[in-house]
Amino acid sequence: MSFWIAAPGRGELRRESLRSPAADEVIVQTLFSGVSRGTESLVFRGAVPSSEYQRMRAPFQAGEFPAPVKYGYSSVGRVVGGAATLRDALVFCLHPHQTRYIVPATAVQVLPDGVPPARAVLAANLETALNGIWDAELRPGDRACVIGAGSIGLLVAWLASRMPGCDVQLVDSNPARAAIAQHLGLSFAVPDAARGDADVVIHASGTQEGLNTAVSLAGYEACVTELSWYGDRSVTLSLGGAYHSRRLVLRSSQVGAVAAVQRPRWTHARRLAAALALLADARLDALLAPGIVFQDLARRLPDILDARSGVLCQPIIYP
Repeated sequence: MSFWIAAPGRGELRRESLRSPAADEVIVQTLFSGVSRGTESLVFRGAVPSSEYQRMRAPFQAGEFPAPVKYGYSSVGRVVGGAATLRDALVFCLHPHQTRYIVPATAVQVLPDGVPPARAVLAANLETALNGIWDAELRPGDRACVIGAGSIGLLVAWLASRMPGCDVQLVDSNPARAAIAQHLGLSFAVPDAARGDADVVIHASGTQEGLNTAVSLAGYEACVTELSWYGDRSVTLSLGGAYHSRRLVLRSSQVGAVAAVQRPRWTHARRLAAALALLADARLDALLAPGIVFQDLARRLPDILDARSGVLCQPIIYP
């Protein structure tokens, strides 16, 4: 069984028939998958612009935007068939929500010791956060500001706080996010109380208000790195005031390409392996909402993706 977006705003489960795997393929029995609320909410609403249909394809997507489409990229399971060298291994794969699937053996990453399967659904988000840190060119000792305490922003701030000497502040308009920030050892502020003059600013709120806050908190000749993707929405950014006199830089970051500063030596597979290894911290379990069973996904997804849900990462359990 697999989850499809049958039409914008409506999901359904469909039966899938699996062929026999080739010698270089594996059959994965899914244990958990994760809903990445930012991108998957845009896909669910049919808000992917037509110009991005090809660039936004997930690795094992079926169907086409806007619908019907099988989309997702955070699956954790056990290898139950195919390549003997991986038999019974616990693996992560950039695959849509599906109970069982066949992929090339090279498409799965074995979970490292100390990373339980349920937590491993955060790997795709952590890979995005890691790439964002690279794009932002964060350095030891920098004063950094991260705007947006969703799953990506929390992971970016958590990674940045591990950089020696970095003074990191996480900023979000929802004061309730202070509790999880504290749990991760992060300094937190609402926008009106946020510290300015940042050396590095990373924006991940997905709102134009957050992006304007990011620009306002950047110091002289600082760079604002934009991780949010707005789909078919337009945003208004204030480039008046001191934007030019402070000589600010606005840079985009997107996980589809390895950050330029790392690209000569890092592959996508190496980056994903690094993200999985970084998940060996039990505090990150706080980003996971209570799991729901796969059979309820079509019914529950609209509420999960609602901006008022408070969900950071939604694990799906496959009985």
